[in-house]
Amino acid sequence: MRLVLLLSLLLPVACAAQPSAEPAEAKLLGALPVQLGPRPFFLVDDMQDGALKRDLQRCAATRPLYRPSQFSIGHRGAPMQFPEHTRESYIAAARMGAGVLECDVAFTRDKALVCRHAQDDLHTTTNILATPLAAKCTRPFTPAEFDAAGTLVRAASAECRTSDITLAEFKTLRGKMDAFNPRARTVTEYMAGTANWRTDLYSGPSSGTLMTHAESIELFKQLGVDMTPELKSPVVAMPFEGFSQQDYAQKLLDEYRAARVPARRVWPQSFNQADVLYWVQRGGDYGRQAVFLDDANTVADLPSAAELRNYRSQGIRIVAPPTFALLAVDGQNRIMPSQYARDARAAGLQIITWTLERSGILADGNNGFYFQTFDSAIRREGDVFEVIDVLAQDVGVLGIFTDWPATVSFYANCKGLR
Repeated sequence: MRLVLLLSLLLPVACAAQPSAEPAEAKLLGALPVQLGPRPFFLVDDMQDGALKRDLQRCAATRPLYRPSQFSIGHRGAPMQFPEHTRESYIAAARMGAGVLECDVAFTRDKALVCRHAQDDLHTTTNILATPLAAKCTRPFTPAEFDAAGTLVRAASAECRTSDITLAEFKTLRGKMDAFNPRARTVTEYMAGTANWRTDLYSGPSSGTLMTHAESIELFKQLGVDMTPELKSPVVAMPFEGFSQQDYAQKLLDEYRAARVPARRVWPQSFNQADVLYWVQRGGDYGRQAVFLDDANTVADLPSAAELRNYRSQGIRIVAPPTFALLAVDGQNRIMPSQYARDARAAGLQIITWTLERSGILADGNNGFYFQTFDSAIRREGDVFEVIDVLAQDVGVLGIFTDWPATVSFYANCKGLR
């Protein structure tokens, strides 16, 4: 009887994993059941009473297991708690039900593709400044300066690029939480800037495993998830030693072809429209799911309805704006779809959005960039589910990038989203 019960619990999750000829470790990773942890349930308990809360409470009380969902996209893995773009962060995101994982793609001095959020972020996302490789950084660490009264007059700074070092050197580094202390007088102080609502518990020295783009592909295959690589804008002049922007965009796709990943499982992204159009026009099947990321900082920066229609006429099918672009508030201060959201859908575009679970504590107000158009409607931590619900049911997004996938995975399971 116990064996039958165990099989009944594990079989649905195992069936959801992609078949693979990978080694035993790969099969084990792919077969792990989704483990949401306490956060989604804390958020449900914190919601204001209403139909959505009651619906999610019923789901929490009755659902025996949870499955991965493509609606839940691990933004750099699970960086609310784990160093971004590390093996540990990716596995944590998959365990929380993320059906899609992101590798932001930068390149090293020897033009190898690696997972980093920016070409010039090694000084805040790795331990490079505490290693001999600090000598190769574009700009070495400079301590903060203060006047006689103790007022900061120049913030601490550094700049270390993936293109400063080779792939072999990159692989010697360890990931840490993306942060720095502008008041630092030493490297140790500079590296200790993690926000108090995050943690350094998973930042090494035996964890924080950095990954190449190709390694991320193999890991994601093992985990049975879809893949959304983002081609990051270079900070060096292109071509870089003969490596052009088109070479860069093409190499990203070539690594999926070499790994025999079906195009339907790859969602290449870029903020550079030329990259997206290159994939659309020359990427074959891999261009069909190319995602044009919107870099708007305010509503005034968003494209017009005519511009959105032009995207679609050029072959772009999917846009990905920041969450604030898709939401507004009505006369009763309730969250609703924005004009941009309506215009994008009218233009025939599909939508993905970024990024939830990145703004810290919500109930204290002043929630910044991602909430700027609807912050007045946010009063408690549980309101994040109201945000997800409008994005899913009213805007109709394909998926949501999140720094802690368990929350979106829980909602997706409760609402039957794939």
